[in-house]
Amino acid sequence: MIPLYSTSQIRESDSFAINELGIPGILLMENAALQIFSISTEKFQELNLSLSSLGFVCGKGNNGGDGFAVARHFADYGFYVTVLYLSSDEELIGDSLTNFNILKQLAASNSKIILKKYDSTSSLSLLSKCNVIFDAMLGSGTSGELREPINSIVSYLNDLKSFKVAIDIPTGLNADTGYGKIVFNSNLTITLGEFKKGLFFNKGKIYSGEVVKGNIGISFEHFEKHLVNEYLIEPEDALESLPSKSMNINKYLSGKVLTIAGSSILPGAAVLTSISQLRSGAGASVLCFPNSAKKLVYKKLLEVIVQQYEDDGKGYLSANNIPEFSKRIEWADTIALGPGLGRNEETQEAVFQIISKYKDKIMVIDADAIFALNQNRYKKLNLNARQGSLHNKILTPHHGEFANLLGISTDELDIDILRYGKEFVAETGCYLVLKGAPTIIFTPSGEALINTTGNPGMAKFGSGDVLTGMLAGLLAQWVSSKKAHKDKHAEQEFIEKALVCGVYLHSLSADLLLKDFTEFSFTASDIIKNIPNSIKFLRKSVV
Repeated sequence: MIPLYSTSQIRESDSFAINELGIPGILLMENAALQIFSISTEKFQELNLSLSSLGFVCGKGNNGGDGFAVARHFADYGFYVTVLYLSSDEELIGDSLTNFNILKQLAASNSKIILKKYDSTSSLSLLSKCNVIFDAMLGSGTSGELREPINSIVSYLNDLKSFKVAIDIPTGLNADTGYGKIVFNSNLTITLGEFKKGLFFNKGKIYSGEVVKGNIGISFEHFEKHLVNEYLIEPEDALESLPSKSMNINKYLSGKVLTIAGSSILPGAAVLTSISQLRSGAGASVLCFPNSAKKLVYKKLLEVIVQQYEDDGKGYLSANNIPEFSKRIEWADTIALGPGLGRNEETQEAVFQIISKYKDKIMVIDADAIFALNQNRYKKLNLNARQGSLHNKILTPHHGEFANLLGISTDELDIDILRYGKEFVAETGCYLVLKGAPTIIFTPSGEALINTTGNPGMAKFGSGDVLTGMLAGLLAQWVSSKKAHKDKHAEQEFIEKALVCGVYLHSLSADLLLKDFTEFSFTASDIIKNIPNSIKFLRKSVV
């Protein structure tokens, strides 16, 4: 796992370096400038970018100071640089002023340097022909909505076709929440010190581009002293989380999954969910499905057992059906509940009863089962972070479903996704797999694990059903292995392993499809078929 840090932790580290270690701030700024120069030039060479002219937009703080220093280094190497600064000379202070004055002196004798104060949007025309634009307007310490003229500047720059580089963090992005209404749309972000959490989810995922870390001279050992609750998932984490299979294992010790999903209106979701369990390694998959509609799934489920329940021709689940498959619930290691069930009142009541009655069962709750808990209705369940009905349950909503679950808008959710996710799991004791770009796993211990695989082609019907099946299948294998080996390790450990492995492999399978497909053309069924290849790839790529 790669640790992610908050703004306050980064500030504390800078303060420690200056005040305790005695490293001058101007030296930290110079280290930052050299790192940005080195990383960006290397990236330009990789991409074979033309570098006839580079543009810099610099604010008045330390972020602007970094920009002035980087521009100097490019000018020293003979590049044409155009630097717009947003404040008056009198507003610049400290190390930022020092680097501004150096650049100003160089500009007086170097015709390749244009240094101009921003007066109006017409000043931005100087940047229109620059091949690369560096954003050094606002650093990670800023928050809140952008004001004029920066709002207009960012919008103008985003419309340029230039390659864009953000210094430390894209202007307009909150380094802690990953939120921003208007954000500098960078192709490359060179973040200084350590990774800021806001760069990797929400708007940060969209606008940060490739994120590369620049070392400014503060040892990583100092950062290790900070308490961190947010992490990026690495390939090694997914590989270590794969269940192991002994030579004498049988199908019932390989994980038994019961899927309660599908209806006459939405049979396909149940098919995708139950097949993906077997593709993920589960030994046995049983699907509970309405008798009147069983012909819709029988021919598509060669390896999955279908246990029909009597629905009197309705084509959906009701609470009266629960006794028909109660023994199967007891038999199963894990339950997948929700995809395609439908949203009528009888089905919602059945969902409530299943969750409440079988509170000790590990369940993956998705789609229509989440709808049954919407608008704070989940609070009607016996909530207790340790022993309540949602304890050891895994909820897998996308952002819209999670916002509806809480009774808020998606706009409210986006402002602080991490806070809402952590508060929800603290209240309920469940695990939250918040599907999105990227998917984030929230654990009852307060951690947020951010996925690092996936692509836009996954935004299709059925992708979430596949994830539900994969998670349930991997969980069943972990539950079964703990029973078979009488392992008394904490339940939380293997639940987290299954979630990390499932979320990563699900998106990796989709990423590997881009070799033969485009993001337009693959389907959820293709993701299922490619699960074996994703496991092979993971095993080969992690040394």
